Amino acid sequence: MKKIIPVIMAGGTGSRLWPLSRELYPKQFISLNNQYSMLQNTVLRLGGLSVEKPIVICNEAHRFLAAEQLLNIDALDRNIILEPVGKNTAPAIALAALFAVTEYGNDSILLVLAADHVIENNNAFLDAIELAVSHAENDELVTFGIVPSHPETGYGYVHRGHQLSDSDAVYKVDKFVEKPDFSTACEYLKSGEFYWNSGMFMFKSGEYLKELEKYRPDIFEHCSAAFSNIQFDLNFIRVDKDSFELCSSESIDYAVIEKTNKAVVIPMDAGWSDVGSWSSLWDISKKNENNNVIKGDVFLVDSANNYISSESLFIATVGVDNLVVVQTKDSILIADKNSVQDVKQVVSYLKDNNRKEHIYHHDKYKPWGKIQSIDHGEGYQVNRITVKPGGKISSQRHEYRAEHWIVVSGTAKVVKGNTTYILSENESTYIPIGELHTLINIGEYALEVIEIQSGTYFGDDDIIHI
Repeated sequence: MKKIIPVIMAGGTGSRLWPLSRELYPKQFISLNNQYSMLQNTVLRLGGLSVEKPIVICNEAHRFLAAEQLLNIDALDRNIILEPVGKNTAPAIALAALFAVTEYGNDSILLVLAADHVIENNNAFLDAIELAVSHAENDELVTFGIVPSHPETGYGYVHRGHQLSDSDAVYKVDKFVEKPDFSTACEYLKSGEFYWNSGMFMFKSGEYLKELEKYRPDIFEHCSAAFSNIQFDLNFIRVDKDSFELCSSESIDYAVIEKTNKAVVIPMDAGWSDVGSWSSLWDISKKNENNNVIKGDVFLVDSANNYISSESLFIATVGVDNLVVVQTKDSILIADKNSVQDVKQVVSYLKDNNRKEHIYHHDKYKPWGKIQSIDHGEGYQVNRITVKPGGKISSQRHEYRAEHWIVVSGTAKVVKGNTTYILSENESTYIPIGELHTLINIGEYALEVIEIQSGTYFGDDDIIHI
């Protein structure tokens, strides 16, 4: 079988999974149902196929998260395309197709996947992909339709047309339909001719570009212009921002798949979920004898059908049913499981009131490691800094804050002004306001430092890089 190039779309913020999912740490980078993140699981489930390194598409703010997670599963190789701005799936996939054409040729086969899907039956997933290859090689644009298990009103549907062969379950696409009401969804389920629109596709990279140019020449033109001026930055591929910003924001469904006469649909019955809400996460999670999903330090009395998750506090419930309770270090969500689609209203409130709880998690990832916020108040802020072996914080100074570093574990090389010295465990140093400084991990293990900042302002724009 010809090698496949996976294209993994890792954008989005997953706002309906707040407070676990944040703008700077969205659900695709979180471990929800095993030790790997959703992005990592998306790559790893392709292990049974002959595939190239994936092309991952994400935005600037998530680049180091994506790189770190790909590195940890040996899938990082100058293969992360950074979108300057979010423009939906049609332009994003166009960038990946343009890159694949330059690396592998027009006939290279792309398997387009989302980074935030769960697949429970991996063999069925791989079987559907293998069936799709010959159709992609025949210049068809394949979409994978999920065989519905219930009358779902939260998904769009694909209606199948005539079957293309007697032996294989492959159909011409008749039409796409929007999210239905409940009675219509029941009719779709009963007919057996409708599938959930999964957002997964397979086609030749050149064929997708040809159909995009045919039906949306404006998107094709702007993406081509953006890609003509790419720059490699570490493992990241940057496109021209000005050109890409001119693109319309359009899904691949509207731009191409609904218009082309080359679209076919292959049913997939693989225990698929897009984990779009707390109730869908409850559906796929392991439950106890009372149908409760429990994460963290939790004790339940006479409680059933709940999703209870604690990050740092003890949670006890008595006599509750069908609730979602999620605690993080800065927020608590309590919701009826039947109303979790409205969590996005909480996120809207936070945005409208210039809050930060929808943006920041307590961890901020950097190319050299991460910063965990521990405490803050009037005139001070406390962080835990983790620097990877060989990692180096950029040379910088601050105009409004001083810093006190205490090494908890590891060995640090500190450059302060014209002075260089080594700090070991339980040793500390003081960085005055305005002093040029940097921190380097010269040990074999992670360097852990407690940083106490004191001053009048602690924003990132007080980091003056040298």
